[in-house]
Amino acid sequence: MRTLNQLIKRNVKLFFKDKGMFFTSLITPVILLVLYVTFLKNVYQDAFLSSVPDGFDISDKLINGFVGGQLISSILAVSCVTVAFCSNMLMVQDKVNGSIKDLTIAPVKRSALAMSYYFATLISTLVICFTATGICLAYVAATGWYMSVSDVVLLFMDVFLLVMFGTALSSIINFFLNTQGQMSAVGTIVSSGYGFICGAYMPISQFSDGLQKVISFLPGTYATSLVRNHSMNGVYKEMLHQGIPDEFVDAIKDSVDCNLYFFDNKVQIETMYLILGVTIALLIAIYIVLNVLKSKKSK
Repeated sequence: MRTLNQLIKRNVKLFFKDKGMFFTSLITPVILLVLYVTFLKNVYQDAFLSSVPDGFDISDKLINGFVGGQLISSILAVSCVTVAFCSNMLMVQDKVNGSIKDLTIAPVKRSALAMSYYFATLISTLVICFTATGICLAYVAATGWYMSVSDVVLLFMDVFLLVMFGTALSSIINFFLNTQGQMSAVGTIVSSGYGFICGAYMPISQFSDGLQKVISFLPGTYATSLVRNHSMNGVYKEMLHQGIPDEFVDAIKDSVDCNLYFFDNKVQIETMYLILGVTIALLIAIYIVLNVLKSKKSK
């Protein structure tokens, strides 16, 4: 346990000491927030207003609250995974610069080394993503705040689970990487592609029926929906309070993926948590098995 703690401290210090990795990871959510506000705010606003039934006067604050919740949920859903991949690149860098040979020569178990990468990545990513969550909440507070204390707590819990998911996924993929080129390629693919397949950049409801069914098998889809539900829950309550009919509120939820359907069956919030939790446990188990097999092979 002592060796594991020392390795975790070593990996965390190296990550925060590397200004390139740290600032790139930290600035990504901020850049996304600026880009979303600049280019997508009006798109989200127009889509929302087109869904509101005629005869209802919607305040600017409520509109901003809706758009803000959708913006920050998209940013956090993507950042928790992409930042985890960036933080976990230390595993690959140790292979590239030869540090892994020094660590394996020393009396360090491969299991401790493997888990040190996981926990160090988890800690580093949580620091960055919790900071990003605070920045996003500050933006919502400045534009249109409708979140309750429970919504905020659940949002932080969603971020924590998403970071665990991103860390486990990146650990498995990075396990097979051995060069700087492979590391850059994977980072580019994840950064550009994950947001689309998880429904963060574009709601899944706007995809074709066939693609929606395929994406409904991906756990990241449900993680995005959890973040979106808790970011926008207060706005939906305010809509109902202002007299907007339930069926219209449900239609809006459908349009932004707060309501998800698995082959026409609505997926409940509890089921989304179950899917995400089981996926995290399975990915961690796969990562452990990979390292055990590699340890046996090296012997």
